[in-house]
Amino acid sequence: MASLLEQLKDKSCWEDFYAYKTSLVCPKDFAAKLRSFIDDEAYLPVCEEIERGESFPLPEKAVISKMSSQKKRTVYIYPEPENTVLKMLTWLLLRRYDGVFSPVLYSFRPGRTAKDAVRYLTRTRGIYRKFVYKADIHDYFNSIPVERFLPMLEETLADDPLLSAFLRRLLEEPCVLEKGAEIRESKGIMAGTPLSAFYANLYLKDLDAHFCEAGIPYARYSDDIILFADTQEERDACAAYLHAFLDGHGLAVNPAKESVAGPGDAWTFLGFVCSEGRVDIAPATLRKLKQKMRRKVRALQRWRQRNGLSGEKAAAAFIRVFNRKLLENSADSDLTWSYWFFSVINTADSLHEIDLYAQDCLRFLISGRRTKARYNVRYEDLKKLGYRSLVHEYYAFTALPVSAARSDAGAYPACRTE
Repeated sequence: MASLLEQLKDKSCWEDFYAYKTSLVCPKDFAAKLRSFIDDEAYLPVCEEIERGESFPLPEKAVISKMSSQKKRTVYIYPEPENTVLKMLTWLLLRRYDGVFSPVLYSFRPGRTAKDAVRYLTRTRGIYRKFVYKADIHDYFNSIPVERFLPMLEETLADDPLLSAFLRRLLEEPCVLEKGAEIRESKGIMAGTPLSAFYANLYLKDLDAHFCEAGIPYARYSDDIILFADTQEERDACAAYLHAFLDGHGLAVNPAKESVAGPGDAWTFLGFVCSEGRVDIAPATLRKLKQKMRRKVRALQRWRQRNGLSGEKAAAAFIRVFNRKLLENSADSDLTWSYWFFSVINTADSLHEIDLYAQDCLRFLISGRRTKARYNVRYEDLKKLGYRSLVHEYYAFTALPVSAARSDAGAYPACRTE
């Protein structure tokens, strides 16, 4: 079997990669850059450096705000040519080795998505009569001990020693760049780098297999885990097993994001809240979005006053920001918010709440008042500035044919319980 490193030089593989990326909700600027990268064969110099065993450029360390919050996380970013080649390599890896994963793993896999995880769980018979345990792994990507992970990686890639050796060199590199200066630090599997998606799937594959083979309704999306049990005792035993497994792998549960629920209680997973067949956007997700809108209103007010601009200008800027975030794709790795939620939720209640909040923000930006006078700004005025109602967009989306709505089929676990 040819090494995946050899396929990196094959232009037909790059064309397949391009066709896949552009079949998704893909920003035009990303598609144009990728098209140019392939046409210019800009991947060849990187591939030749890898072949010669030359040192790969160091990734740059960055601290960024987590989506819809002010919390920070550390990510690592390779230079653009190398990063693009690693994206292609990850795409190949996730397809060649997908068979090593259990069907209850949903992150970064061909034909499986977070939406499928929620669908699988909500369609499991008796799911709302079970006891629920949910956990989030603390700083998962950057906490994985490389020395424990490497034997697992080398066993999986035993049929591709060239690739295994290359990935080992990347993982064992002790240095990164921070503001241009070279520093040494422990960085795990380096969140933010393309390969970390495959690594994150692989490191806990035995945990996934344990619950799948035990017939426990369970789903994992990277560092988010949820499981269901028939009794409280069974749930506690499952939680204890998970804690012990993680401890044995140098990881820990984030206690702030650990939760339990009983039969008949609503439970949340991956930004959704589920209760007796009703699937909506989780309250925490709703709250974070409102906080983001509130912070943006304050920033735009300052911008408007500093530059002597009209309220309509500030409102139009607000609309552009949130149309892009909620209804359009802003980055290659950032799925549009609507595509994440619209095909799974079966109520527009939270969308209606968001619409009302966004409209109130816009009326304040235009009128400069929080009194009833702000309602002198009509809904039609907001629409003229480009405002799009999430409720309206949701019903338009759900009216699409299944194929157009990008509903994925065949993604339900063979080992699920009935």
